[in-house]
Amino acid sequence: MIQPVPGMPGDGLFRLRLDISYDGRDFAGWAKQTDLRTVQGELERALSHLLGTELTITCAGRTDAGVHARGQVAHTDVPVGLDPATLDVRRLNRALPDDVRLLAIAPAPSGFDARFSALWRRYTYRVCDSIIGPDPLERHETLRWTRELDLDRMNEAALGLMGEHDFAAFCKHRDYGTSIRQLQSLCWRRLPDGIALMEIQSDAFCHSMVRSLVGVLLPVGDGRRPVPWPAQILAARQRHSAVTVMPAHGLVLEEVAYPEDALMLERQSRTRVLRSLPSDG
Repeated sequence: MIQPVPGMPGDGLFRLRLDISYDGRDFAGWAKQTDLRTVQGELERALSHLLGTELTITCAGRTDAGVHARGQVAHTDVPVGLDPATLDVRRLNRALPDDVRLLAIAPAPSGFDARFSALWRRYTYRVCDSIIGPDPLERHETLRWTRELDLDRMNEAALGLMGEHDFAAFCKHRDYGTSIRQLQSLCWRRLPDGIALMEIQSDAFCHSMVRSLVGVLLPVGDGRRPVPWPAQILAARQRHSAVTVMPAHGLVLEEVAYPEDALMLERQSRTRVLRSLPSDG
């Protein structure tokens, strides 16, 4: 069923959900920028032309330049009179460049907001610590690390980061924003080909947070830093010069999860509230 956008008259606009995948290597990130190629810019250009209406597309999580996505989610609002035949995925993908794919497009449930209705986001980060380096065919999505990694040490260190904290030490500062996030899981494991894969899930991530967390855990894995070090950096709640924001090409947005349809608006309302920790008063 087509659902009007909240706050709009019934004959005004309705909301579409878009599921998107892209190779981020040739994009200057998600967000549209003047004179730079971005995922949002390519999608809005192509879909606005084909759907015959000017679109603004909002995503679940803005990815930085070079970051990939298999499971990005977005929404856009279109006139109620739009011909449903224009929502053919094969037709729309023919107008898009090969490094971005529209996996699905359909009317969104009432109260759906790609960003604020999300329950969590899940990313992966790939690292090759083999002495021969990554497979040449996978080098654009895998970080090369020249020291052998102990994943048990990295997973032990990650335990001190779990839960709801102020992750200011791992985020780029934003005025009028919050760096309080709930880190739900972070685990490193070996793939059959020897790649070290980090899977990380949180209710949300702030700018550069995932790549900074990788940057604080790799020195633990190669023995240059003690296991408690990441938790100590977290507790300081300020950027540390020893923490490197790791390259973007190893990072992939894998999945965004949402509540059942009846709870979309409730989730959106809760997410929009600026958070604080109990100790912050």
